[in-house]
Amino acid sequence: MRGIAYGVGVGPGDPELMTLKAVRLIKENDIIAVPGKEPKESVAYRIAAGAVPEIENKTLVPLNFPMVKDRELIDREHKNNAKVIEKYLDQGKNVVFLTLGDSTVYCTFSYVQHYLETDGYTVELVNGIPSFCAAAARLNISLTEWNEALHIIPASHETAEGLSFPGTNVLMKSASRMKDIKKSLKESGKLVQCVENCGMENEKVYKNVDEIPDDAGYFSLIIAKDTK
Repeated sequence: MRGIAYGVGVGPGDPELMTLKAVRLIKENDIIAVPGKEPKESVAYRIAAGAVPEIENKTLVPLNFPMVKDRELIDREHKNNAKVIEKYLDQGKNVVFLTLGDSTVYCTFSYVQHYLETDGYTVELVNGIPSFCAAAARLNISLTEWNEALHIIPASHETAEGLSFPGTNVLMKSASRMKDIKKSLKESGKLVQCVENCGMENEKVYKNVDEIPDDAGYFSLIIAKDTK
């Protein structure tokens, strides 16, 4: 019997926000796959370790996900990562892949999942609290009320166009274009707040667009709401 590959969301940063199911799967399985060359330096690993200290006694499998734009190289690494996981699955062992936030929202594991399923392996996704939900709670605001729409916009999207959508706009992975994004935010007339490193020790909260630094970190999430 082949094992099962689990894509497990560990939430945005606070170990207390991990689900009971995520904790149980980590405890019950010995093979833990972690994005990055040094598993114990991974943000996802550190979050999980805060809730499941015994994870350090597990077999940690590092998987390389290069931050480059060469699509051919990226696809090759995703395929290689799938093959690494498949070796354990073929031994009848389950593999728990740790991923930040939720396993269905801009998730690193999804790229590997495609190859695993194509090769005939069983994959199960385990939800974690998404970063935008955690950031809204940290700001003590609702994302949507009544008939408001919610739009999740990645940094690769044209920001000005995205901010024209009515309702609440969530900008994810925006740090690399922060200066330009701030300009679009100011022009949008929306109410803007931002959380950097939500739930982590170095968390920072910005209550308006002018407070957001141009060099805000990678884990910076912006919530822009229509004025009422």
